[in-house]
Amino acid sequence: MLVVGLDPTKLQDWDPEPVQAAIARGQARFDDQGIEAGYCLVDLNENPEKAIVAALRGNDYGCVVIGGGIRTHEPLVELFEKVVNLVRLHAPDAAIAFNSSPEDCADAALRWLR
Repeated sequence: MLVVGLDPTKLQDWDPEPVQAAIARGQARFDDQGIEAGYCLVDLNENPEKAIVAALRGNDYGCVVIGGGIRTHEPLVELFEKVVNLVRLHAPDAAIAFNSSPEDCADAALRWLR
């Protein structure tokens, strides 16, 4: 299980603490479900595609959750398309899921992992 999202500490004019706390709660939900989950939180200024490819190649994943920060922010639509296609290319057997917040990543993954 892999979660791909934006690194909240790298976003300008953004308080990362609430997002970091939500990510921690989301990770705890994975732990509660007994699901091993990795996170690939990318910096938009540091070649996010390269980081995502490295993460996808690092393990076999049953599911990849693409976070709302990448998916719902209209200026990032091109990155979102790239992420979907990178998952298809580098983790072709993985389901692709979408969360609505950092806290419900486990719910998104479980829709496909059960």
